[in-house]
Amino acid sequence: MDLKALQEALGYEFRDLSLLRRALTHPSCGSDNNQRLEFLGDAVLQLCMSDIVYAAHPDKEEGGMTFLRARMVREETLSAVAAKLNVGKNLRMDHGCEMGGGRHRPAVLADAMEAILAAVYLDGGFHEALRLVRTLWPKESEVALPPVTDNKTRLQEILQAKGLPAPEYFMIAEEGPPHQRVFTMAVSSQGKELGRGTGNSKKKAEQAAAGMVLEGEGKE
Repeated sequence: MDLKALQEALGYEFRDLSLLRRALTHPSCGSDNNQRLEFLGDAVLQLCMSDIVYAAHPDKEEGGMTFLRARMVREETLSAVAAKLNVGKNLRMDHGCEMGGGRHRPAVLADAMEAILAAVYLDGGFHEALRLVRTLWPKESEVALPPVTDNKTRLQEILQAKGLPAPEYFMIAEEGPPHQRVFTMAVSSQGKELGRGTGNSKKKAEQAAAGMVLEGEGKE
């Protein structure tokens, strides 16, 4: 790990370097890994990007702001930010995961980026995390629109058209060895579960869950 170079790239110097080390530790290395930080980082990123989109678009309604935020927090965007910072080369992972291309896998990089954001939040507070997102994330115009196959965006649009709350996703199960995880995610709205899906990352499992709901919509 070259923590000095990574901190320079982040533009943030940690007071507690153990937080950054944990953020860079893949689950294949044991229980003291970055999964808890990833969980927190996802929420921190949502709030930071909500703040940025809200301020930048005073005339947009909720649906439009939600769509913009979704573009900026997608796995593809997160992994691109992580690649720009050379996060992959600083990750701690076991030999099997590394040989399987773990240092370059978008899902692994995206998870680590969320964990790093959480580490900054815990070490320096929300305003440091917000500054980091404002500094490192690409501009909206530089982020591609979600592909037609983006089931999560399509499902969100359908629910909003019906006047229903945006979908929420939660994990049901996590199985398999650290370098070959299989996640099962469920999607719900108004507290009612709508469908489930599996994938080798939580975000892919979320897409699969949304796809299951969309298949049901198409049959109605």
